[in-house]
Parts: sequence; structure tokens; C-alpha cells
Amino acid sequence: MDARGWLAERIPPVETALVNLLAPCDGVPSRLTGAMAHLLLPGGKRLRPALALAAAEAVGAPSERALPMAVAVELVHSYSLIHDDLPCMDDDDTRRGRPTVHRAFDEATAVLAGDALLTLAFEVLAADAGDGSARLAAVGELARASGAAGLVGGQVDDLAFEAPEADRARIESIHARKSAALITAALVGGGLLGGADREACEALRRCGTALGVAFQIADDLLDADEDDGCSLLRVEGMDEARARSEALLTRALEETRRFGEPAEPLRALACYAVRRSE
Repeated sequence: MDARGWLAERIPPVETALVNLLAPCDGVPSRLTGAMAHLLLPGGKRLRPALALAAAEAVGAPSERALPMAVAVELVHSYSLIHDDLPCMDDDDTRRGRPTVHRAFDEATAVLAGDALLTLAFEVLAADAGDGSARLAAVGELARASGAAGLVGGQVDDLAFEAPEADRARIESIHARKSAALITAALVGGGLLGGADREACEALRRCGTALGVAFQIADDLLDADEDDGCSLLRVEGMDEARARSEALLTRALEETRRFGEPAEPLRALACYAVRRSE
């Protein structure tokens, strides 16, 4: 299946929803809205929203059922990037070929823009008019992925990372929280909004964990010339890292077998995410 073609069909509603969310609004300072939109609306790969939509399809529902999760997870992802770029963290000047939010605006505005995107994500997900119990469970998934046991905790350990003391288990523990947690939330949340039962959700969770770590390794391989942080390449080298990424991708794909043909888009996206060249 052509992942790029599927993305071209499924992602436009996500883009429209994101644009609408950041339309001028009474009571919201235009400077804040501009800072929130600065990184969000040019967009990146939109992988996490796509996975949420594909998870709904995998469990037999229309992809639009997962749109609230797709939008919410992208808002959280953008918040995390804004905060990661701050001088007190990674201190980056550019992101996606543009000045980072704290460079384009200022540091305080960047912090507040990230805060606003994070809270907006839960507003979007909580306001969904679908099944209440599924919506509540999806909110819980996203909250756990975003918090101390997920993104935030992973970032803390990433900042403290020391390569000479690291091994594969340590590195993958950080990747599982900082990268894979949000990918897992996208899959499980999308599945929940699509009506997935407990067994299906657990399969999606296992798929997300393996895929998320594989995706991060693939990202590190693409940035091998620039890497100086928490990366499997630093302790095992490129060949071992690439083999590990493929092994994790295989594990993720195995978890989708139970869904049959409806999971073809999910499988195509997983391969695209890990084997991409840019």
C-alpha cells in the first residue's frame, strides 16, 4: 500500500481542524496565537495523527472517528517540540527550517505557547461528541503519555544522559517514554475512539511501543552526522542500530496481524516511518 497516497487523503481534515483551532478568538492574545501556530501549522510528518486515524481503520471504524485524537496528539507533539527547543533544554535555534518559537518570539512566549497547546489538546479530546467512556479512556492515554511517566520523564532522563554510562536498555527506556509514549497513545486512543476492545487496545499498545522506539532509532540514523545526544548509535554503531530498528519494526507489524486487511494502512505507515529517507 502507498503510505504517501493514504496520507494525502486522510491528513487534510486534520490540517483543517488545526487551522480552525488557531483562528483569531476573543480573549486570546494574537501574539500567543501566532506563537502557537508558528511550529504547528507549517507541520511536520503528521505521523502521530496519521497513526491515530489508521488505528481506527484497523479496528473497523471510519478514520474520521479518530479525528479528535489525531488533532490532540499533534497539539501535544508540537508543545513538546517548543519546550524541547528552549535554551534551558536543547537550546536550538531552528526547527523545520524556521527559527524556533523562542527565537521568533521570545522565551516566555514560547513557554506559554507550549502550555496553551498542551491544554488545548485535552480541550479538543474532552469535547468530542462520541462515546463517553471511550473518550475518557483516550484522555487518560494521552495524559499518561504526556506526563511524568512519559514525555516529561523521558525528557528529564534525556537531559541527564551520559553516553559512557549508557547501554541499550537505558537508551531504549528513554526512547520508550520520550518518543514511543505519544505514538502509543495515538494508536491506542485512535483505536478506542474507533470502538476497539481491550485485547485490540493492548495489541495497539505493544505495536506502538515497538514502533516508537524503532522510529526514534531511524530518526537518529538520519541525523547520524549531527547526533550528540541519547542515541543507540553512540553505543552500538550504525549497523547494529539499523538492525535493531528493523527488528522492532517486525515486532510492531506482528502485533497488527490480528486486525487483518483493515490494518494495511497502519502497516504501510509503520514501514514508511522507520524506513524513510528524510
